[in-house]
Amino acid sequence: MRLTNVSGYALSSPIDPPQDRRFFGGVRRLRKRDVVLVVLETETGERGVATAGASSSAMREYFEGDSQATFADVVNGAVAESLVGESIEVIDDAHESLHGTGLPDRLRYEAISAIDVALHDLRGKELGAPIYELLADEFESDPTTKIPLYASAGMYMDPAGYAEQARALEASGFMGYKYRPGIGIDGDRETVDLLAETVDDMKFMLDTHTWWKLRDAYGETAVSELVEYASERGAYWIEEPVEPDDREGYISLSGTGAPLAGGESEETSAGLVELGRTGAVDFLQGDVRHHEGYTGCASAVEFCRGREVEFVPHNFGTWLGLIANAHLVAAAPEVDLLEYPVFQHDPLLEGDFDPGMYPFDLAFDIMEGSPSITDGVLTVPDGPGLGVEVDLDIIEEYPFIDGPWTEFRYDENP
Repeated sequence: MRLTNVSGYALSSPIDPPQDRRFFGGVRRLRKRDVVLVVLETETGERGVATAGASSSAMREYFEGDSQATFADVVNGAVAESLVGESIEVIDDAHESLHGTGLPDRLRYEAISAIDVALHDLRGKELGAPIYELLADEFESDPTTKIPLYASAGMYMDPAGYAEQARALEASGFMGYKYRPGIGIDGDRETVDLLAETVDDMKFMLDTHTWWKLRDAYGETAVSELVEYASERGAYWIEEPVEPDDREGYISLSGTGAPLAGGESEETSAGLVELGRTGAVDFLQGDVRHHEGYTGCASAVEFCRGREVEFVPHNFGTWLGLIANAHLVAAAPEVDLLEYPVFQHDPLLEGDFDPGMYPFDLAFDIMEGSPSITDGVLTVPDGPGLGVEVDLDIIEEYPFIDGPWTEFRYDENP
């Protein structure tokens, strides 16, 4: 494949009017969600696509003062200069080229991730095969194209709201319900109790990413007690209960016997494996959009193979990101579960219930058509490459909006 063009487009999906959501310790204002669409073109006119952003890294970028526009500029600059005109025979070669750009680690690995996914899209189109078949050959596995989903929703709701949402999502057939706690120690315990009493066959998970750690609002003792309590009440897992790089914190909490999950905030696939080696997590959450694409995630999948740690991809973004990670799940051995983000106005969900999440229209509009989901099970597209087409009209329809996508205002005495 000889690349003739590499482009990055920073896009914004406005939240209008902005939403203010109270958590324990302050108020969070949500203004928009940002995505970078990466498009590769070859001399034969084929196009490969991938997305970046719209994940935990977006939170990190806000705190560090960067934006998705920064990453789009990197794609159009150093990344394009490194790859345009090159003939890519082995996808690993593109990784080597990008490592030679001298970009800061975070931007370099983000670029490698997007380029890897887009190149796999191109390679599948070149060979007339879906990505999952290419990956299954590498894993020497038998692909499975029916993937159970767990619904990822609920943020800053009252306990009864979480329970109502769980009931609606269980009725839709989802394997599990993951929600964001952070409404206070008593409120979080009440929510756990309500969910344990509400769901029947469906599992429930807590994604404590950031909320328990903002300004140490809860404190180590309270976090440990909440983790143990949620486990005792049947939580399927507790996700990121400590700072992502706090290995000792993970190890300490694992001593409670609680099932822990983590990994989405690791910058590299090596970081994923390092977290797995601690023995502290039961679920390792890589993401092809952030952990060096399919190539990088394969190393984490192989690490989990035959061990008592399950690889479950993180996926909290667009439908295009959903499909990209689905191809990995379809091919990877001992991997069979995927995260489905529930945003406001999701066209695939029936019923009048509060998703507990903000609108993210770009998540649905980025691709033509919609994923095939029935009773909480996704059928992976079997067309060449990703098997879906991106609607490039979104470049004009969702122009980038400058400024932070989210802001926090803290109480003086939470």
